[in-house]
Formats: sequence, structure tokens, C-alpha cells
Amino acid sequence: MAMMLNTKSATRREGMRGAAAVELALVSIILVMLVLAAVDFARAMFVYDQLVKSARDGVRYLSFFDPSLPGNYPVALAKNRMIYGSVNGSGNTIVPGLTVDMISVCDRVNSNACPGETFADVPTGSGSINLVTVKISGYQYEPVFPGVSKMTTLIFEPISVTMRQLY
Repeated sequence: MAMMLNTKSATRREGMRGAAAVELALVSIILVMLVLAAVDFARAMFVYDQLVKSARDGVRYLSFFDPSLPGNYPVALAKNRMIYGSVNGSGNTIVPGLTVDMISVCDRVNSNACPGETFADVPTGSGSINLVTVKISGYQYEPVFPGVSKMTTLIFEPISVTMRQLY
């Protein structure tokens, strides 16, 4: 009789071991999916931050030039600087997928891309200033793990940075 009890308890233990392995496999799938979604979200925030820094760099570069001097107003160079990190426009892009068509510049001479905004002789407490704005719009973020995080494509809201012209 004692022999039978030991066999039953051994079989029961082996069955419990198998159940634990199945539970671990099921929970592991969910945990891996959560980690991958968190990585994708963190990458999206990193890309957004890079876009904001790029827009700041472009507007800072243009703030030192006078837009009324067409030959000396380097919009194309500023866009290269925003995309590639240098004015010569070569090398790897800072943000994958950012193109020249997504970048618009508004200033006191050309404000077509910024309707309703004023860029010339803007009154301040100590006189009037001229402004320049760089806008990035239509950027689509492509997730690394498209099925995991339920994000297929994320289109960022337009990023706009305005600065005073210092010329």
C-alpha cells in the first residue's frame, strides 16, 4: 500500500512541474510583448526629441541671417543641417525618414507656410523684433516591432520652433 502512495505522489509532482512550465511560457510571452512595446515607445520618444532638437538647430542657424537678402539667406543649408547635422548635406540622416519636404521656414519675407502669424516688427516691451520659425510636419514614425505595440504608423503633430532674428 505504501508503494502505491509514493507512485501517485511522484506522478502528481511531475504533472505539477509540467503545469508550471506551461504557465511560465504563457506569462513569458506577455512579458516579452510588454518589454518590446516599452522599447518601441521609448524609441518613439527619442525620435521625437531628435526632431525637436533638429528644429531648434535649424531655427538657431537661420536667426543669424537677414531674410531680405535672398543670396545670403541659407534656407537650404539650414534644412541640410537639420537632416544631416551639417550644412553640406551628406552622410547619414539624424532622424530616419526626415525629408526636405517636411521642413518649412517662415520669416518676415516669406510666411506662406504659417498663415495668420506675424514675423515682421512684432511688438515687445522693449521695441519690435523680427521672428523666424522652422516647422516640421508630416513625420511618420515607423515602429521596430509593428505588431507588438499596436502601433503600425504614428504621425507626429507638427513641431514648430520660433526664434528672434539677430542680424
